[in-house]
Amino acid sequence: QVQLVESGGGLVQAGGSLRLSCAASGRTFSNSAMGWFRQTPGKEREFVATINWSGSSSYYTDSVKGRFTVSRDNAKNTVWLQMSSLKPEDTAIYYCAGRRSIFYSGDTGDYAYWGQGTQVTVSS
Repeated sequence: QVQLVESGGGLVQAGGSLRLSCAASGRTFSNSAMGWFRQTPGKEREFVATINWSGSSSYYTDSVKGRFTVSRDNAKNTVWLQMSSLKPEDTAIYYCAGRRSIFYSGDTGDYAYWGQGTQVTVSS
């Protein structure tokens, strides 16, 4: 089992930055690809970024490429999402998720573990 706890959300002005953290418990973290997803009221949860087990490969949804960076430190059981040049449309609850696989994925159905989410609000 892997338990995930996100932190770092908050209110920021457009153009600003935030760094989300996801702390994982459990011995399987280093064998788990991780992902970040977001959700707004009335919409389905959508993929944001994902990273493989070692941190050597990552993938992003088009709308955040060049603005967001996902990274991880297996020694610290932590994955981060650095968000820059934030836009009002980035406002959402952001979720950290873990796979039972070393390979990354942008599909919510491929993830077995989910955090409780952290709110990010970007004001215009």
